[in-house]
This record gives sequence, structure tokens and C-alpha cells, in this order.
Amino acid sequence: MSLQTEIIETLGVKPVIDPQEEIRRSIDFMKAYLKKYPFLKSFVLGISGGQDSTLAGRLAQLTMEEMREETQDDSYQFIAVRLPYGEQADEEDAKAALDFIQPDVSLRVNIKPAVDAQVQTLHEAGVDVSDFNKGNIKARQRMITQYAVAGERAGAVLGTDHAAENITGFFTKFGDGGADILPLFRLDKRQGKQLLKALDAPEKLYTKIPTADLEDGKPMIADEVALGVTYDEIDDYLEGKEIPTDAQIKIEAWWNKTQHKRHLPISVFDDFWK
Repeated sequence: MSLQTEIIETLGVKPVIDPQEEIRRSIDFMKAYLKKYPFLKSFVLGISGGQDSTLAGRLAQLTMEEMREETQDDSYQFIAVRLPYGEQADEEDAKAALDFIQPDVSLRVNIKPAVDAQVQTLHEAGVDVSDFNKGNIKARQRMITQYAVAGERAGAVLGTDHAAENITGFFTKFGDGGADILPLFRLDKRQGKQLLKALDAPEKLYTKIPTADLEDGKPMIADEVALGVTYDEIDDYLEGKEIPTDAQIKIEAWWNKTQHKRHLPISVFDDFWK
């Protein structure tokens, strides 16, 4: 089995999807999770204004609407959380995403005071944090905030990880990579766009250039620039197509380098050394 085939099977990517079927699959998956754990009454998700959180957020809202209708329990809610570091450069995109999602509850929590306090405290302890590392602190602070909200609202935290992000490890370990359930897992980037289009999302929400926007020194740097490979190449690879050799080498290098991100804490019983 080639590494490409192994990765595709591991991530569960289909070469062709029916967007409506995949919308239904994600909603049914989230409803099943709530029914299995009836003490949960909310989903919590950070909304950035990008494609992935917009899609996961709309699917979560539809899930809660169906749960309320089926159970006659109005306590089921989707909570969208805006998590800017100070003033967000693409604030208008985030607002547009919320207008589309129509969440039951919308919160805004500025993570800048918490992040800056952490960086300053580390400096005082003799550890100067790099801009890149500070970006990871931002991602982890956002997840701390989401779990704090979930803890007070009988909630579970949604993650936006999808196949094109997972294969490259383009997420922060125990930051945006830490969540309870992943409704987009199995979809590549272009398939996520197909779902948003089927959901009648405004075009600008799924044609926007993807960016993590974590580093102060590289504001709004595009994911594709940071990765050195395009999402079209990643998606083609995940759909089993042939891509340029240099792109395949980069993608597979990212997969191998970031394996530790796709694993829970390792014990002596794990086979990582084999």
C-alpha cells in the first residue's frame, strides 16, 4: 500500500461527495453524540470568519434546531464564541459568518489580556517567548476559553479539523487541535466549500484565502504560503489523484513530521517506536 493510499484510508476521504449527504451525515453524527451523552445541552465553537468554523458552526446550529424540535427541550443551544486577540483584522468576515450561522448564543471574549499576561509572566521567569510560540499560546488560550464556556453551559467543544488540515498537521497541539468532536473530519478543503455552497452561504465566506493569523509579525499570512503547497494540491492528493512530485514530497513530509499531533499522550503500551 502506498503512503498516499494509507493516508486517504486513515482520514476517510472520498474522491467525490454528495454535499447534501455529507451535511446530513455531520448533523446526524452530532445528534447521536448528544443522545449518547444526555447531560450535554450545548455545543461551543470559536468563530473566526474562516471557511472551517463557518461550516462547523452552521452545521451545529442546524443540529441544535433539530434536537429542540425532536425532544421539545429548548435548553439545547449552539454557542458561538468570537475570540479575537485585540482587534481582529478580518472582523467583518467574522460578523458575516455569524450572520450566516445565526447561532442561538453569540459571545465575544478578547484573549489579549490573558495571552499577554502569560507571555509577560514567562519573561519574568526568564523565558522569552518567540512570535511563533506566542501564536500557539493564542490558539491554546482560545481553547481554554471555549472549555470554560462549555463547562458552565453543560457543553461539548467542537473542533474544525478536516482532512486537508490534518494531513499537514496545520493546527496547534492542544489548541485548535483539542476538542471533543470533529464534524468535518473526512472532508478536504474543496469539499467543505461544496457543503457551504449547498447550505447557501455567501460566496465570500468560502472563497476567502485561508489564514491562521496567529503570528504578530506575519499578520494574515496565507496557509498555503506557510505550508509551501496549495490546498488544490492537498485536495487532489487526498482524492487519490496524481500531483507534482515536489508537492507530494512536501505533503508527505508534513504528514510524517506532525504525526505526534494526531496522537493522544503516549504511554509505554503505544507502538510509536516500532
